[in-house]
Amino acid sequence: MRRIGAALIDIDGVLTVAWKPLPGTVAAMRRLREAGVPLVLVTNTTSRTRASIAEKLAGQGFPVTAEDVLTAPAATAAHLREHHPGARCLLINSGDIRDDLPGVTLVDAEEEGEGEGEDGAPDVVVIGGAGDAFGYAELNRAFRHLQRGARLVAMHRNLYWRTATGLDLDTGAFLLGLERAARTEAEITGKPAGSFFAAALAHLGVTASEALMVGDDIESDVLAAQAAGLTGVLVRTGKYLPETHRAAEGTPDHVIDSFADVPDLLERQTQS
Repeated sequence: MRRIGAALIDIDGVLTVAWKPLPGTVAAMRRLREAGVPLVLVTNTTSRTRASIAEKLAGQGFPVTAEDVLTAPAATAAHLREHHPGARCLLINSGDIRDDLPGVTLVDAEEEGEGEGEDGAPDVVVIGGAGDAFGYAELNRAFRHLQRGARLVAMHRNLYWRTATGLDLDTGAFLLGLERAARTEAEITGKPAGSFFAAALAHLGVTASEALMVGDDIESDVLAAQAAGLTGVLVRTGKYLPETHRAAEGTPDHVIDSFADVPDLLERQTQS
C-alpha cells in the first residue's frame, strides 16, 4: 500500500459551501497542520484571487495563506504564457481575477475588433467561471472570434457547483454549446487537466504516489487525480450526488463522509 504524506484539497463543497465552513473542516485542517502534512488547496474557483481566497478562509479559522492556494486562473496564466506568449486575450468571467493573470494581455470589450484581420481582435478567448457575465452578448462575442480563428482556453468544465440554495449551473454547461457551435475544442487549464495536478505536486515537492486528492467532484477532482497517479478521495458533501457516483466511469480509491475524516484516513495511510 502507498505511503501517503501530502494532500491536495478542493475548497468549494469540501471545506466550505458558499464560503461557510462545513462541520469539522477547520478542526481537520488544523490537525493536518499540527501533524506537519504538506498541503495545497486546489480549486477551480474563478471569482476570487488567491489572496482573496486565503483571506476569506483564514477569516473563517482555516490555517492557510495565499501560498497554500493554487487556482484555475493562476494555472491559466502559466498556460497562456507558455503556449500563447504575447497573445491578446478576451476574458469572459464573473469576478475580478486580473491580479492572478500576470504576463497576460487582456483585451477590453471596447478595444476588440470583430472582423477578420482586425488589429484589436483577440487571439485567444478565455472562459472563466459562470455568473452574470455569461450573458448572450458575451458568449456570442466569443463565438464570433472563435469563428474567425481565435483559440479557446477554458479554466474548467464544471457543469455545476453547490451554493447555499442548491446546485447552480457552471461554465461547462455553456462551454459545451460554444465548442459545438464554433467546431472547436477548448484547452482546459484547471481540474481535470493533468498539468494542474502536476503544478500542485511541484508546489509541494512530492510525487503523485505520495499525495492524495480530496474532492466532491468524482470526475474532475477524484478520477482525474487518480489518472495522474494520485490517490483519490471522494467526500459526500458539496456537489456529491449518489447517482453521479454510481454512473461514474471509475471507482474512487476512498469514499468518506466529509473532509473531517481526512486526518484519520491519512494517519492510516502513513502507518501502512
